[in-house]
Amino acid sequence: MPAKNTVASIAQSPAALPAVDSPATAAAVLAVFFRISAEWGLSPAEEQVLLGVGKTTLFAWKAGRVKAGLDAVVLERLSYLLRIYSALEILLPVPERARAWLKKPNSAPLFGGGTALQRLLAGQVGDLMLVAQYLDAQRGGDFS
Repeated sequence: MPAKNTVASIAQSPAALPAVDSPATAAAVLAVFFRISAEWGLSPAEEQVLLGVGKTTLFAWKAGRVKAGLDAVVLERLSYLLRIYSALEILLPVPERARAWLKKPNSAPLFGGGTALQRLLAGQVGDLMLVAQYLDAQRGGDFS
């Protein structure tokens, strides 16, 4: 349950975090991402694509070796991923259902019969943004 509380607090009040360029804040946000990744059943290769980082960086971060704050691109990617997670928690509060939704073929035009995870793994920040906007719309609000 701590992942949900942390995700909700970060998604709702990112200003409550210390300076985003601090290694401590980066480590905290990355820890939340890795808990979400485990819940979603993601592989290291998928985590790499979602964060937009190389293998060495990913494994250093997973081992807790965060030497600096996160750059703007990684922060943007994480913000969309936290938004997606939060929206799924509202729409599908059972973790297994959220994971199934991510990996199930979807006929919505955004996904074109593919899965939401396939769209997220297309590699572009814009794909993360579109999925976040789609889920925001599904829950009745446009928070972009």
